[in-house]
Amino acid sequence: MSTIQQLFGCLAALYVGWRFLRFFVTKKSPLDNIPGPASESFISGNIAKIMNPREAWDYQTGLVERYGRLFTIHGLFNAKWLYTYDPRALHSIFIKDQDIFEETQMLISMFDVLTGPGLINTLGDQHRRQRKMLNPVFSAKHLREMTPIFNAVTHRLVDAISSRVENGTEEIDVLGWMSRTALELIGQGGLGYSFDPLTEDRADDFAESIKAFFPVSSQVPGAIQQLLPWLVRVGPPSFRRKIVEVIPLKIVQRLRQIIDTIHSRSIEIINEKKAALERGDEALKEQVGEGKDLMSVLLRANMSASASDSLSDKELVAQVSGLAMAAMDTTSNALSRTLHLLATHQDVQEKLREEVTQARDDGNGDLKDLDYDEVMELPYLDAVCRETLRRYPSLRGLFRTVRKDTMLPLSAPIRGLDGSLIDAVPVTKGMFVVTDIEASNCNKELWGEDAYEWKPERWLKPLPSAVEDAHIPGVYSHLMTFTAGSRSCIGFKFSQLEMKIVLAMLLPAFKFELSDKPIFWNAAGITFPSVGDYSTTPEMPLKVTMIKA
Repeated sequence: MSTIQQLFGCLAALYVGWRFLRFFVTKKSPLDNIPGPASESFISGNIAKIMNPREAWDYQTGLVERYGRLFTIHGLFNAKWLYTYDPRALHSIFIKDQDIFEETQMLISMFDVLTGPGLINTLGDQHRRQRKMLNPVFSAKHLREMTPIFNAVTHRLVDAISSRVENGTEEIDVLGWMSRTALELIGQGGLGYSFDPLTEDRADDFAESIKAFFPVSSQVPGAIQQLLPWLVRVGPPSFRRKIVEVIPLKIVQRLRQIIDTIHSRSIEIINEKKAALERGDEALKEQVGEGKDLMSVLLRANMSASASDSLSDKELVAQVSGLAMAAMDTTSNALSRTLHLLATHQDVQEKLREEVTQARDDGNGDLKDLDYDEVMELPYLDAVCRETLRRYPSLRGLFRTVRKDTMLPLSAPIRGLDGSLIDAVPVTKGMFVVTDIEASNCNKELWGEDAYEWKPERWLKPLPSAVEDAHIPGVYSHLMTFTAGSRSCIGFKFSQLEMKIVLAMLLPAFKFELSDKPIFWNAAGITFPSVGDYSTTPEMPLKVTMIKA
């Protein structure tokens, strides 16, 4: 065993020893009067089940059904964590007191290593400065300009699938195609860069690395994840690199390769874009996206910004990898989930096909491309997308760390273990809070007893008054799918446009049906489908049939 491996082992042992000692000397928790499940393990508490890709769905839903809007769970070494989907608590966490309830140090450290100082993992003034620069980039004006790019990319997807099913029904890995398409959409529309021609099979290291990141990172042992915030502060980057290189775990080395690939390609993209900008507008027009992509818009704005507002090269590189990661997995999985649901509910698929086919009819028997306003205003397409994003958010929940003592208010009192009514919960510095996005979106108190059912028609009539009155803080449709406040998903309108254009193109061309292979959706950083009871390989085979004109 090398010296560095011995050092890593000592650090892990010290961490475990510290947590073990802390368990016995910690004072009484302010959460002791809050109901919640018993711990499953002294080491992992309830976290092992919450993080288990196969067990998490039923386990968390069971906790929500039993304990309601706010309860406690046990974290590592039985530390008490708060678990909530209470609307007023969510407003405090994500908006009113967002500087108190910040991203966990583990997530910040992970994305520091992966992307550098990007929008996902910066805090305070640095995050506000980045958000200020990026907000205008995602305006409706720019999305309108990108709609022809999205249509062109999706035409290539239709051609690619057509070539595989022209002789009859075939089983197709729909997730693979949605991943390739989502990356090409963010590539051309977001970065002004083409990763994948779609019409031919061509491996791309960057695309494969982005797609693999969340499934691979979810397999890294919890002890290493917990140590990450301390490891990133040990010595210079070269020393930390050596530590990672000698960790004798294949999954860690695979993650290192993924990070290296993403970082190097992000630098390449920024350098090419900056060089084109320096050559002038004509050079930009020769590039993918013709200078209308998000990154070109951002770089132009950054060049004219004041020194106090402009982003550094490291921050710009971080936006490339951050945008690609945030846009590809979430959108591709949301599209795959929608197609899986449409294959399950053939009546909904046919109704949606009729709507988009009629909207695309050019009056001469051909199908036209829809512009931004046309595709965004289709009512049933909008209902299908909203209901999928409500019932099946790509993120089940988010973790937050309390930065200073405060009171967390509730929308209605809960009853403590001693029988008293509690309308606000004291939280202390260092405490972890778990916010359940799916539970908020499927809250029966607000949405009714059918909250866990997928019903697009619910969006074609007025929503229940309880939903309106709850004041859910989410930025989208009374939902927490894209979260809330200044840390909400900055590209949620970009994602909506992608989903709608792809569905509007695919459904007139193809019929999607379930194959005989059972699909299971795994709980991970981003949910993903796989086949059968044991596989964790991301894939979603469906039977695809070409619809003859």
